[in-house]
Amino acid sequence: MKTQLNITDWTRKDHFNFFKQFDEPFFGVTIPVDCTNGYTVCKQNNFSFFLYYLHASLKAANTIEPFRYRIEGDSVFIFDIINASPTINRPDGTFGFAYITYKENVADFAKGAKTEIDKVRGSTGLIPSVTGENVIHYSSLPWINFTSLSHARSFSFKDSIPKISFGKMTETNGTRSMPVSIHVHHGLMDGYHVAQFIELFQQNMNSDPDL
Repeated sequence: MKTQLNITDWTRKDHFNFFKQFDEPFFGVTIPVDCTNGYTVCKQNNFSFFLYYLHASLKAANTIEPFRYRIEGDSVFIFDIINASPTINRPDGTFGFAYITYKENVADFAKGAKTEIDKVRGSTGLIPSVTGENVIHYSSLPWINFTSLSHARSFSFKDSIPKISFGKMTETNGTRSMPVSIHVHHGLMDGYHVAQFIELFQQNMNSDPDL
């Protein structure tokens, strides 16, 4: 479900009208996330670390309202729920896009995710059978401890979906960290909202959910 945002009374109306004219309206940041607790919890419970941090990120995105905004034509809609569309690596070195439905409980989320991941890994296609605007585009580069990242973009295709990428986890003096790249449409949010997301994502990574 989605509802239309009243742009006329929106405090960011001028910002939206300004940035929506840009050929490249996205801006991005790359930050380190402390994943010491999250990784430990996963190891202790034999739980997928990938699904753990994917869920932690998606939970934060669903909490911060601007991450649920999407542009359709000249209008902005607010989706009730945002799901995940991550890249899934295959043994042959290729990847496919998956569609994973968000569940508040991480164990329930993982059940659906594993089924979707198995389906993508057993296929040769690129695009998932279910698509939509109510997703975040996720990608993982577990081989690279990157400090910045850019995305392939078709400027003729109007896009307002956030892109979040996860890098290689490294350990220094007992602390595990992972680079996370966040790209968002500047017409829909500012650095303030990205900072809110980062703070909440870190809180989720520090939590001890029932696995």
